[in-house]
Amino acid sequence: MLIERPYYLNKLIRNKHNKLIKIVTGIRRCGKSFLLNTIFYNHLILCGVEKNHILSYSLDELENINLLDPIRLLQEIKNKLVDEEMYYIILDEIQMVPQFEKLLTSLNHIANTDVYVTGSNSKFLSSDIITEFRGRGDEIRVHPLSFSEYYSAVQGDLNKAWFEYYTYGGMPLLINKKEYEDKSSYLKSIYEKVYKTDILNRFKIKDKEELFQILQVLSSSVGSLTNSLNLAKAFKHFHNHCITDKTISKYISYLEDAFLISDAQRYNIKGKKYIRATKKFYFEDVGIRNAMLNFRQNEENHLMENIIYNELKIQGFNVDVGVVEKVETTKDKKKVRKKFEIDFVASKADDCYYIQSALHLNTPEKYEQELKSLLNIPDHFKKIVIVKDYMPPTKNPDGITIIGITNFLLKSLFNSEKM
Repeated sequence: MLIERPYYLNKLIRNKHNKLIKIVTGIRRCGKSFLLNTIFYNHLILCGVEKNHILSYSLDELENINLLDPIRLLQEIKNKLVDEEMYYIILDEIQMVPQFEKLLTSLNHIANTDVYVTGSNSKFLSSDIITEFRGRGDEIRVHPLSFSEYYSAVQGDLNKAWFEYYTYGGMPLLINKKEYEDKSSYLKSIYEKVYKTDILNRFKIKDKEELFQILQVLSSSVGSLTNSLNLAKAFKHFHNHCITDKTISKYISYLEDAFLISDAQRYNIKGKKYIRATKKFYFEDVGIRNAMLNFRQNEENHLMENIIYNELKIQGFNVDVGVVEKVETTKDKKKVRKKFEIDFVASKADDCYYIQSALHLNTPEKYEQELKSLLNIPDHFKKIVIVKDYMPPTKNPDGITIIGITNFLLKSLFNSEKM
């Protein structure tokens, strides 16, 4: 089944012919190759580009093993540039080629070429791309399937689709797997054989068990405020093993480079400044996270928060954890400063949204608790509470939008008048 991915296709279209190398990055198996070799290829054909002007090479395939020499690959491509029309060069798994950086620069210097590449594993991670191609490349970050992309393929009962999604995540190949055993085995396999191996090889980590245990701690604390020092204490408590906070910070940077996790920093809304002490960590794919824990800790509230974070990132928002302070007077007339947490502050250009994730608002106490943080925000940007229950966007008397998670994920609500 062809799953259209218009968000990424449109980014590729916008960046055509800009003489920058289009570098498609993202977690392993999230659909980068399919995006270029099928979706973008089909777009070029529909636009009238002749097939012999689309030069596509999958460099991890045996038939192209003789092209892994950069000089030979460069000459192969040059030999096919027989006129002055634009040629679209698609190089999949470019990290297979030694000195690929020089190869790409050489190709990009040719006037009538438009270059697109994907890469994976330990030689092609995010920090490398940012450093090596700064000013000469456009990074197009691809994520696993969003819920709306996933649902477009599976259709059917929304509740069942939501359960499947927060359990197994959005890796595209899961669409064709129907049984629990097949899905869980696939996720465990790519976690063990691909992601962990990539990180271990790239950074030459000697203590494999130490990396595994750090991943376990991070997996168990999704959506919790923490820092390297707190993680070191948790590591000591749960695993009876000492590891310094500096070492943990180093490991976390490795995991972020491999696109496995990303963070949301705390932001003081009134003071308009970041609070560096603690942050939250979220997984790029909740299915991979669940597989790390052998599907033992599938707490829907934490996974829902992780999925909302991912959706905001997919839509191009900068995402922080909000903090708002307020001085309150106690019954004995003492003034105390209280801090209220907002799950997400999502900002993009001049837009800003304050978002709370709440599995239920089924009691007056819970309702008051979840909305109190939002009511203490002094500005007039839009405020949203996302709940599990199926619920179209509804505004309460204070102007706060309450909406069900599937409604939120399936529609472009940020452009809606109702929001």
